[in-house]
Amino acid sequence: MRWRIRPRDDSFYDFFVRAGTNLVEGAAVLAGLKSADADRAAVSARMAELEHANDEVTHGLYRKLNKSFVTPFDRGDVHRLGASLDDVMDHMESVGTLVHLYGLSGLPALPTGMHEMIDIIGQCAAQLAEAMPRLPELDRLEGYCIELNRLENHGDQTYRALLVELFGGDYDPLCVLKLKEIADQLELTVDSCEQVAHVLETIVLKES
Repeated sequence: MRWRIRPRDDSFYDFFVRAGTNLVEGAAVLAGLKSADADRAAVSARMAELEHANDEVTHGLYRKLNKSFVTPFDRGDVHRLGASLDDVMDHMESVGTLVHLYGLSGLPALPTGMHEMIDIIGQCAAQLAEAMPRLPELDRLEGYCIELNRLENHGDQTYRALLVELFGGDYDPLCVLKLKEIADQLELTVDSCEQVAHVLETIVLKES
């Protein structure tokens, strides 16, 4: 058994839990894009609000980190975990913004592959939100990391199938370029979720 030689400030965990909650809400907002009659401007506006709210959480974490001598685990890993969670929200917000700004309102619906990517993002967000309250119990995080890695692999396969769908000739070239950039942001969102899992794995290894 490894003994801790420093006290622990558990209030840090509140920031991670709030970030996880924001990700679940963001994924739910993105899911609205799957509807044929989605208000894409409203989705974009709400995602911008959530991204701003999550920035406040992240900045609050950094302020506390800079003022605190005591941290629940390695100081650098506290920073990396906060940053990686924020990256997930940033990419989510980019999806909502691009769908709106690229003027895709004339598109009856987003490609099926994008619906599947949005579903995967929702599953990833749920895993992260469940994992954050369990940070004090590091031995319970491995299952979440394994599932996030599995979802990222599924996301890679879905992304490749989505590219085939986009370049299959059903969309005009300019629309393909726009949809490809949105697809890239969807993939980056899933990749960022896996990056959180990598940070969690590092924390577990160091603290166990």
